[in-house]
Amino acid sequence: MYSYADAIRETVWVIAPDFDGDGEKDRIAVDIVRPRELDAKRVKVPVVMDASPYYTSVGRGNESEFKSFDAEGNLIKFPLFYDNYFVPRGYAYVAPDIAGTSRSTGCVDTGGKSDVGSAKAVVQWLNGNAEAVDADGKAVKAGWSNGKTGMIGKSYDGTLANGVAATGVKGLETIVPISAISSWYDYSRSQGLPYSWNYSSGLASRVAGNRTQPQDCSATLARMDAEDADETGEHNAFWDERNYRDSAQLNAKKVKASVFIYHGLQDTNVKTRHFSDWWKDLGKAGVTRKLWLSRVGHVDPFDVDREEWVRTLHRWFDHELMDIKNTIMLEPPVKVETKPNRWVNSYSWPTRLTTTTLRPQADGYLARSIEKSKQSWVNSPSQRENVAVTEGDNPNRLLYATSPLLADARMSGSMVAKLRVTSEVPTGQVGVMLVDYGEGDRVLATGDGASTTTTETCVGQSTANDDACYFTMTRNVGTTPLQVLGRGWARLDGAGTHDVTVTLDPDDAVVAKGHRLGVVVVGAANGRVRNVDTTSSTYTLDLAKSQFVLPGLALPHPTWASNWNWLPKRSEIVPGTLPGTRKNVLPVLMDTPR
Repeated sequence: MYSYADAIRETVWVIAPDFDGDGEKDRIAVDIVRPRELDAKRVKVPVVMDASPYYTSVGRGNESEFKSFDAEGNLIKFPLFYDNYFVPRGYAYVAPDIAGTSRSTGCVDTGGKSDVGSAKAVVQWLNGNAEAVDADGKAVKAGWSNGKTGMIGKSYDGTLANGVAATGVKGLETIVPISAISSWYDYSRSQGLPYSWNYSSGLASRVAGNRTQPQDCSATLARMDAEDADETGEHNAFWDERNYRDSAQLNAKKVKASVFIYHGLQDTNVKTRHFSDWWKDLGKAGVTRKLWLSRVGHVDPFDVDREEWVRTLHRWFDHELMDIKNTIMLEPPVKVETKPNRWVNSYSWPTRLTTTTLRPQADGYLARSIEKSKQSWVNSPSQRENVAVTEGDNPNRLLYATSPLLADARMSGSMVAKLRVTSEVPTGQVGVMLVDYGEGDRVLATGDGASTTTTETCVGQSTANDDACYFTMTRNVGTTPLQVLGRGWARLDGAGTHDVTVTLDPDDAVVAKGHRLGVVVVGAANGRVRNVDTTSSTYTLDLAKSQFVLPGLALPHPTWASNWNWLPKRSEIVPGTLPGTRKNVLPVLMDTPR
C-alpha cells in the first residue's frame, strides 16, 4: 500500500481542439493524484479517470462533494472515493473538468463534440498522443502513465465514458458507466415526445455555473436550441452527434474498451433503455461486457451495495488495467436484483429470447385470440400515472389484464406494443405502461428507492482535507398494490389512423404467483412527458390490429410456458368480471380470486 497523504497532486491543462469556434484551442483542466513512491522508482501506473462537468457546479456523489483548493490554487480535496481507494493500491486518479466547466476553457455542448472531445483529449495525453501545459505554460508529459486508462462515473460522468469509448480512442482500456446515457435523444424524449423543452441548452448553462474562465457561450446555447428539433421531435444530425450506440461517427463497433455497466431498474432519470440498447449493441460488436442491475433508481452502487461493489470494481480494474490474472472474467457476467435484495447471476441478458404475444379483449382481458372490436378513451392532459394505472372505472385510459398467474414468472427485457390508434387532433400522443398488479414487498419508486442512513463507513485512506468516509444508503422496501414494469410513449403526427410501435423501457423482475400482468394505454402523460395534445380529445384503439409482445417469461418448468398452464384458459374466465377475476374451477392449479 502506498501513502495517500504523501501522494503527488498536480494540475495540468490538456490542449484540445477549438470546439467552441472562438479561434483558440480549448484548455482542459486535469487534476491528478498519484503514488509518490512509484514515481521515485520510475514505475509507470495505470489511470482511473472520472471526467465530469459537475466538480464545481452541482457536486458529485450522494453527499454532493466539490473539488476544493488551498490559497495557492492547489487541489486539496477530490470528490468521491476513487482517489482514496485506488491511489494507495498503485493507480493514478485523474479528474478532468470537461470543456466549459470549472477551470477549463471552451463551452459545454451537452453530450456533443466538445464534451466527448475534451475528455478524449485527456485520454490521448495520458497515452502520449496529446499536449498539455502546467500553470506557467510549460509543456508537461504524462511520463508516469503506462498509457492504460479506465473511465468511470455516474450519470453525466458515465455518459462521457460511453461517448469517449465510442470514438475508439487508443489507450482507453475499460469503462464503467453507472446509470449512464447512451443516446441523448432517448434521454431528452420518447419517440418524438420531449421530456422537457430546450433541455440541452438548459443543462449546459447549469453545469457551467461557478466556472473560473469567463466566456461567452451564448452562440453555442443558441445553436443547440435551434438544432434540437423540439417542435417536431425529429431525430436529426444534432442527435446523431450525441448518439454513442449506432451513429456514423460514434458507435459500439468502434469500442475497443471493455465495458462494465451498472444501472438501476427503477431509474426514471436515465431510463433503462440506455443500458439495454448499449448492452445489445456492444454484444453485437463483440465487446467484452459485464452488467449489474439493481432494483433501485438513479443511485450509485457505492452507496447501496458498497462492500461488494468496491471489491468487484477493484478486481475489474486490476484485471483490465494492471493485467492481474484474477477470476473475474470466469464468473457469470450478469447480476440482477429481481426482488428486494435477491440477486440472480446469469450468462446473458435478457435471460430469455422468447416472447409472448397477448391481445386486448373487449372485456378488459389479455388473451391470445384476436378480438374484432374498437374501444375509446378521452385524453386527460392533467392525468398522472398513479391515477392511470389504478384499477376501476376510468374514461381516460384503457386497461387490459391477465388473470392471476399460476406460478411465479420472471419478466426480463422490453415489452413492445403494436397499436392501431385513431385520433382527430393535428398532433397526438399515446403512452403504454406494463404493470404488475398484486400486493407485494417491493423496492419503492419514491426517492429512487433508497435513503441515506446515519451509518458512515470508510473506504481507503484519508487526509485532513479529504476523507474516505461516506454515509451508506438503504433500500426503501414496502408493500404496494402494484408496480410499473415498463413505460413508453410515442408522438402521432397528423389526424387519422396510425399504426405505431411503442417500445417500453425494459425491466427485469419476478411477477409473483397470483399477480396479474396489466397493460395501460393512455394519451397525455402529465409529469412523464410533455403533452403535445392538451385537449379532451377522443382516441380509439382497434383491438384486432393491436398486440402486446412481452419479453421472455421464465417459469419454474419449461413446459409451462409452451402449454400456457401459467395462465387460466379463456373458457375459465367469467365474462363481464373485472380484469383479473375468474371462476375457481381448477382448485389444484388456481387460487381463489383476489
